Amino acid sequence: MGYLLTTIRKTFFWNYARNTWQWDILCVLILIFIFLAPKGWFQSSERHRVLAPHSPASTLLVGPELIENAGDKVSLQERVRALTGRTNAEVVEVRKVLDPDGKTRGYEVDIR
Repeated sequence: MGYLLTTIRKTFFWNYARNTWQWDILCVLILIFIFLAPKGWFQSSERHRVLAPHSPASTLLVGPELIENAGDKVSLQERVRALTGRTNAEVVEVRKVLDPDGKTRGYEVDIR
């Protein structure tokens, strides 16, 4: 029982030397987790609350020269439909993207 607790403690606190087989196993396990973990585990749940869970959505990054008035959803929706080629695209949300100086760099437009 003492050997098992020691092993668990060493694994948890990463106490193995770099040139041991235990170190290699831990690194392989981390790589397996990185490459095989579902993408949904790393997405923010806030965005899923805003959009309906059953509808596929995407986000477009649009330059400020393409949008005259971000509040005018009708003209924005027409422009998004023309850009994407999707006649049934619906604008869900528009967010302004600012650069470090505070100037408008573009807009993130969520569509479904």
